[in-house]
Formats: sequence, structure tokens, C-alpha cells
Amino acid sequence: MKKSAVDDTSPHPLEEALNLEEPDKPRKANLVLKILAILMIIAAVVALPTIALIIVSLVMDPTQLVNELGATTTVIVVVLVFSLLASAVVGGMLGITLLRSKLRNARRIADIVIVITIISMLCELMLAGLSLAMLSYAIRLIIVIIIATYIDPTLSQERRVQRALRKMETRDEVEKGTLGRDESGRGYIKLDFCNIFWIFVICCVIGVLIETVYVVAKDHILMDRAGMLYGPFSPIYGFGALLMTVALNRFYKKPIIFIFFFSALIGGAFEYLVSWLMEFAFGIVAWDYTGTFLSIDGRTNGMYMFFWGLLGCLWIKLALPNVLKLVNLIPWNLRYTATTIFAAAMIVNGVLTVAALDSWFQRLADVESTSALVDFCNKHYDNEFMEHRFQSMSIDPDKATRT
Repeated sequence: MKKSAVDDTSPHPLEEALNLEEPDKPRKANLVLKILAILMIIAAVVALPTIALIIVSLVMDPTQLVNELGATTTVIVVVLVFSLLASAVVGGMLGITLLRSKLRNARRIADIVIVITIISMLCELMLAGLSLAMLSYAIRLIIVIIIATYIDPTLSQERRVQRALRKMETRDEVEKGTLGRDESGRGYIKLDFCNIFWIFVICCVIGVLIETVYVVAKDHILMDRAGMLYGPFSPIYGFGALLMTVALNRFYKKPIIFIFFFSALIGGAFEYLVSWLMEFAFGIVAWDYTGTFLSIDGRTNGMYMFFWGLLGCLWIKLALPNVLKLVNLIPWNLRYTATTIFAAAMIVNGVLTVAALDSWFQRLADVESTSALVDFCNKHYDNEFMEHRFQSMSIDPDKATRT
């Protein structure tokens, strides 16, 4: 006698495969997390007294520091010191939260540590270039990113479900033509790493093409407008597109005039910040709008803010859907592997670019080589190579804030 469908109480194949009825078993990685947590707490306890003494010395005699370093460098030093203080405090909180197995709270705290560490790295870069301290920041950043990645999702059962369902969901989205779209309706696209990375890469290339055509039309010369050592990539446009995407993703249905003014404001602020960072870190001047309409310290102006507004409208209303189609040309079963490989290559390219710029700066400033990486860059990326590769840039060491 056959069993009816109603009487069939056997578990769903996916549920059976994932052992959803079983409680989560302890994982060896939990011990690793606790060891990392203890190390972060120890690092916070050791660092706090030293940082406190530095803050006291800054407060006791700020005038002398300003006279010795200048106002701008002093501000960067102060930001660095307080970011180190915040990093130690929040890092200690992260360690305590991990020890208490409050993994969901730890995930949120880890994001804060990542942001603070990046701020510290930028300050250190402007003050001392690629010093040994940058290595310690990089190690800390990698460790915290690994922790954040491991504990998100926080439950191992939830992790198993997501891994099992991801391929199924991706395949379904490919068939429906909605891969990469935010089905919740809160935004146009999903702000996941895959989408964000490929938007960055595609817009890096588009940025080089736009600038090349613009310079040819304006000055009738062909100039290399790339911003990285290898490949046709302009990271300013890549990061600008990411900024526009993250900021405007929820507002893609808003009126054009809203998107225009918001994009103009964001783009102008971004262009100003990038120019400021490049000049004070390496003495690099890649553009100067002094004397132009609504120029702001020569770092941005009214015309380019107008262009940023126009690009924001074109990006959100027209370009983003087509860029998403380009991303979806990557075969769904190779999507995550391809993203990981190309992301690793882009990170290496970025690190080499920063190192080459730092060694270029040191050569022009008559600073002796301080590391094997600088020696490598001096050998393979000399002044002639850098001037040919970065034709729109000039370096004046006197403009930097190195101490």
C-alpha cells in the first residue's frame, strides 16, 4: 500500500543534506577567534597608556608642535593619534565581545574597527609614506576583515544554508534576468562585493576613455590618463562611481534634479578630498583649477561639479543598468571565483602603484631608501617610467606633509 503525500514526513532533501535539525557543533575556528580576541585585548591594554601619554604631551604644548610641523601636519598628527586611541578602545571592545560569543555585535564593532584603521593608514601615509607602521596597520586590517567575514553570518548553520542556497538563487536570478538587482526594492542593485568590485573595474576603464577623448578634443594631444601602474584603470573614476552608487542606490527613482544636485555635491567633495590626499601624502598635483569659475582651492570648481552632477544622472538613470548587464555576462558558476582572482590582482596593482609613487617621491626629495620594496620600485619604476606612465601628474616634495 502506497503512502499518501500527507503521510510522508520525510525531511526535505536540502534540510537533510544540511542537517538543519541538528544543533550546531563546536568549530575549531571558535578557539582561533578567542585567541585573536585575547590578543586584541592585550594590544589595547598595552597601547592605551602610550597613546594617553602622547595625547597629554599634545595638550600640554600644542603651540610648539604647530611651530615645528605646521598647522596642516599638526591636524593630521592629532587625527592619527585620536584614531589610534579609538582603534585601541574599539579593538578591545571587539575582543571582549568575541570572548562573550556575542558574534552579531562583534560583526558591527569589526566594521567600525575597519573604518578607523583605514583612517589611521591614510594619516600615516600622509605623514611618513610607506613606513613600517603601515605594515602593522595592514596586518590589523586583514585580521579584522577575516574576523568580520568569518562571523558574518554569525551562526554556522546559517552559513551552511547560505552556501547551499547561493548557487541555486544565482541560477534562478540568471534565468529571470534579475541577477544583481535588489529584490527588496530598497535600492536598484545589491550592494554586495561582486557588484561593487566590477562596477569599480568597469568605471576605471570608462574613466580613462572619457579623459582621453576629452583631452584629445580639448588640447589635440594624446595623453596616457591611467592612474595605476598596469592596465587602463583610473581609480578616481572607479571610486567615484562606487561613491555615486552607494549614495544614490536608494534614490534611483527620485527626480532628475535631486540626483543632479546630490551628485554634484558628492562629486565635488570627492574630487577635493582626493586632490588634498594626493598632495599632502606625495606632493602630487594631478589637476589645478585655480582661477576658474567657482574654483575651491584649485581642487574642484563649478564646471566640474556640474559634470559630476550630469554624470550622476547618466550613471543612475542610464549607465548602471547596462553596467549590471556587463557584470552578468560573467558565467554564474564562475562569478565568485573570477571576482576573487581579479580582486586579488587589482589589490596587488594598487599596492605596487602606491609603493611606486612613494619611491618616486623619495627620489625627488633625496630621501634614502628605507625598505626592500622601495629598492624594488627604484629599480623597476624609475623617474622616466613614472613620468611616462603618469603624464598628468607632477610631484613637488615641498607640498607634502611628511615629517
